[in-house]
Amino acid sequence: MSPDNRLPHEKGFHISWDQIHRDSRALAWRLDGRGPDDGAWRAVVGITRGGLVPAMIVSRELDVRIVDTISVKSYNHQSRGEAVVTKAPQADLMGDGTGILIVDDLVDSGKTLELVRKLYPKAHFATVYAKPSGRPQVDTYITEVSQDTWIFFPWDMALQYVQPYRGTD
Repeated sequence: MSPDNRLPHEKGFHISWDQIHRDSRALAWRLDGRGPDDGAWRAVVGITRGGLVPAMIVSRELDVRIVDTISVKSYNHQSRGEAVVTKAPQADLMGDGTGILIVDDLVDSGKTLELVRKLYPKAHFATVYAKPSGRPQVDTYITEVSQDTWIFFPWDMALQYVQPYRGTD
């Protein structure tokens, strides 16, 4: 199969546990001292499910002890739907988002972050990976990938053979 006939998810960027850990630590270092309270963040909120691992690593690196989650569902298997909040963080913690660091693994279309940003307009939004369509919704990110790249995270993977991108004829 030629590269031009590949399905979007076949242009894969495979992330290992070591890489997500390194990249999440790099995100924390980039965010260090950038909170509004003398450089500190009041809390870290991970967008579930993908943002849980990076949020934990960022909160550890920045020594932020208050960690909460917001659950937003926008995918059903591999098809994208309308973003909906299914679990909100503590209301008394969030306010308008001032001093809150909201973390996700990836911004793709930006619809999830757009929804969360409407709820907490003064929060700081950080992702480990960003695609061009969603990048305007992110304040801080580490790595940009092309819009047609499908990112395979370690929690979604099993060890198996993968066809090379070219040269399989």
